[in-house]
Amino acid sequence: MTRMSAPRVILAPDKFKGSLSAPQVSAALAAGFARVAPEAVIRQVPVADGGDGTVEAFVAAGWTCVELTAPGPTGVPCRTAYARHEATAVVELAAVVGLAKLPGGQHDPLGASTYGLGVVVAHAMDNGVTDIVLGLGGSASTDGGAGMLQALGVRILDPDGQELPPGGAALARATRVDRSGLHPAVAGTTFTLACDVDNPLLGPTGAVEVYAAQKGAGPADLEVLESALATWARVTGPDFALRAGAGAAGGTGFGALAVLDAQVRSGIEVVLELLDFPALLATAALVITGEGSLDRQSLHGKAPVGVCAAAREADVPAIAVVGRTLLAPQEIRDAGFARCYALADLEPDPGRSMADAAALLERIGARIAVDNPA
Repeated sequence: MTRMSAPRVILAPDKFKGSLSAPQVSAALAAGFARVAPEAVIRQVPVADGGDGTVEAFVAAGWTCVELTAPGPTGVPCRTAYARHEATAVVELAAVVGLAKLPGGQHDPLGASTYGLGVVVAHAMDNGVTDIVLGLGGSASTDGGAGMLQALGVRILDPDGQELPPGGAALARATRVDRSGLHPAVAGTTFTLACDVDNPLLGPTGAVEVYAAQKGAGPADLEVLESALATWARVTGPDFALRAGAGAAGGTGFGALAVLDAQVRSGIEVVLELLDFPALLATAALVITGEGSLDRQSLHGKAPVGVCAAAREADVPAIAVVGRTLLAPQEIRDAGFARCYALADLEPDPGRSMADAAALLERIGARIAVDNPA
């Protein structure tokens, strides 16, 4: 297809964490670019990689926002939402049982649960959804997805045949998993796990060792949780514990793999596919993406690199706009970016840069339009 004579620009940034959402980043860049190049055809397609902000990205793309109340990570009811288009739903773990949903920001490393995630999944299935994408990231719990499964009708029993309470620590007493009450719609539903980690459930690269400390777990808690998850894996499906992605979101990946027959995929690849990004690239002259910090972790499945890879495949140049970059110029080029613009170059003070991010992004949008004339 012949590209349009007026430059068609796709703005596909992720959020600038702690500063602006992906739609806000996109809007600021668009305002600056349009001021210099009013003739440009600008398409805003904010993205995410499965973590917080994923539902917001799909709602910005025109998907229906379905709101409901569900238990947060400590059981306190909270407002949440998922995105829906026809029979497909995007459910974001962080939006219901994530760290941001902890009451007062108080961690509960041993007792926090994914139960609320299962409530949201059940709501979607009860309303006709047959294809569910679970965005895994930002979890407040390390319960191996047990809470999610309990909300879907699975009974996790102790030696006395009693159901276990919520939380990862309680799994140390699991002896049997009763799946007879599993929500009947699960059998007819396809589950895709959108995540950017490949950790197994257990061991030195597992859910506890790598991520539990971020959720408030101290040294003694780490031992308790590792042992509990080992027991959980033994009674649920030990082979699944070894799979890449089983350790995602405090082991939620494991629960979904073992019981929901889920498939693990790169979060950004799933997002771009559902947003029909390849079709948008067919008429694009330039892609602008980015996130708050571009670093070596970004090179392993983060949204901007995924967007850049898709753009390169379509032979469209991609530019990164970031709050800061910790990569050398050659590393940025090796990642496929034609150029990288950083807010830190305009405002070196991190606090001011975050506070004034929208205005700085607008300036950078204008600068990109000058540097990339039609």
